[in-house]
Amino acid sequence: MISPTLSRLAAWCGVLAGLCILVPGLVEGFAGETAPTSVALGLSPALALPLLTALHLRQSDATCRFGAVAYTVNLVGLGLFGGAAFTLNMALFYLDEPVVDDLLAGPTMVALLGSALVFALGAALFGVATVRAGVHPRVPAVTYTLAMPLLAVAARLPDSPVTSAVHVAAGAAIAWLAVALTAEKTSAPAAGRLAVPGA
Repeated sequence: MISPTLSRLAAWCGVLAGLCILVPGLVEGFAGETAPTSVALGLSPALALPLLTALHLRQSDATCRFGAVAYTVNLVGLGLFGGAAFTLNMALFYLDEPVVDDLLAGPTMVALLGSALVFALGAALFGVATVRAGVHPRVPAVTYTLAMPLLAVAARLPDSPVTSAVHVAAGAAIAWLAVALTAEKTSAPAAGRLAVPGA
């Protein structure tokens, strides 16, 4: 069971997270990477964390053990990938390319690739759990399953129409799931109230 307050807060965070991916995807498809788009992309993983938790809580009865494992791997992956995205977009973006190349040589690149791998695996697992549960809308759930792992790959590729499309799809899926979260009704009785026969 998820409280209405947490559901609303998570939905707002999710809408912002989705827009922080979708809008830069649109902009960078035409103008390339900019400081404002980098800031938005750097903040998006942190904003997605409350949404991920709310989505899991809403569907946990339907996903059982697999859903719990998928959520945990996705949460850890999002934390790792979020740290990598924050570093790449909020710090390394402002450094000269030779400095960045030097910083990303060796163990740093291995750590970044590892975070992307855990994120991609977790997103795919959580997406499958969400689709199987059937609690949330199917189209954004399937899009999440496909686009989020691709987002991990697209993070280090040069800007192109393909990487922009991946960002737009991922951002739209997150925002759609967030909006749907506020519209979904739970069938459980309100906490603290007992059903009284004949009342």
